[in-house]
Amino acid sequence: MYPILITQFSQFTLSAALMARLNANKFETPTPVQAACIPPALEGRDVLATAQTGTGKTLGYLIPIVEMMQKNETRGAQALICLPTRELAMQVEQAFISIRSNSMQSVALVVGGLAERSQLDSIRRGARLIVATPGRLEDYIKRRLIKLDQVKILVLDEVDRMLDMGFQQPIARIASTLPTERQTLCYSATLEGPVKEVARKYLNNPARIEIGSVLKPADNVELRTFEVEPDKKQDLLEHLLGAETGSFLVFVRTKHGADRVARRLTKSGWSATQIHGDRSQAQRNAALRSFSEGRHRVLVATDVAARGIDVANVAHVINFDMPKVAEDFVHRVGRTGRASAHGVASTFAGPSERGDLRKIERTLSISMKRFRVSTVAENAA
Repeated sequence: MYPILITQFSQFTLSAALMARLNANKFETPTPVQAACIPPALEGRDVLATAQTGTGKTLGYLIPIVEMMQKNETRGAQALICLPTRELAMQVEQAFISIRSNSMQSVALVVGGLAERSQLDSIRRGARLIVATPGRLEDYIKRRLIKLDQVKILVLDEVDRMLDMGFQQPIARIASTLPTERQTLCYSATLEGPVKEVARKYLNNPARIEIGSVLKPADNVELRTFEVEPDKKQDLLEHLLGAETGSFLVFVRTKHGADRVARRLTKSGWSATQIHGDRSQAQRNAALRSFSEGRHRVLVATDVAARGIDVANVAHVINFDMPKVAEDFVHRVGRTGRASAHGVASTFAGPSERGDLRKIERTLSISMKRFRVSTVAENAA
């Protein structure tokens, strides 16, 4: 394991052009995961990193990719990044564009739900980085619309989520088309079961990076739980919106529930929008953009739709509906308290859900501050 000794990006061995882009974007101090992952990646080693959401993994693999491209100006795909969702892929594409050291370092976004034409045009023009979701990428490979025989770096990001979504076989088929002599960087929130198998299959003597507990909320997130009857949840949510400042990300279990909660908030005068699987890609993009830019204070989301959300400065996460498993709790709560900022996460639980709540606390070795709805105004204001 590499010691975390680097405290400034200037301490990495990076080209002047890349350093200029990092400085322009005001990247000065690397996060722990960046400080640990970038040195072995720059040396050409494989990397296996487990870290919580919001720890800066994206820059940890984009910097080695940009450096590789600085030294190799061949046209065509030299790096491939696979991610679980369109939203996350689009954010990674934008992050790459913001730090690439010249415009010749071109990128193609390969995802479902968006028009093929612009994606294929970018590929035909010789895009040097492919940022893709496995389903659409495998489709292009089958139709012989893309060649990956020059890829030098493969990144598998949020591997646990990709496997949860059934992408194990597509990843295997994609990997079989890549050169065997390549560098592979693998990032996951957990290292359990199938993730270990992926690591064994695709990584060669990797540098092993583990940042913090991968199954525990960050220490800078205040954890609260409110015992509340189901028919009082909406009133409680609106009370918290009135009592506290900042943006709210609200998790619900179903698409219908997301629409209902957002609609009732809007009717009560709160600026709210929703994101779930039944909304079109354009609607999801618009909702995410308006929330991240502050035009909507509340974003109501289902777990599946929220997997690719990476929005800075979320003040408060609300578990309007209880998460099914402890891991989902961690992923939800990880949307606030990013980059060491303070965050608040509140879980609404009915009297019949006390056992489920205790199970999550036991699994994660946490203890939430408890409130009863009758004293909400007194305790939470």
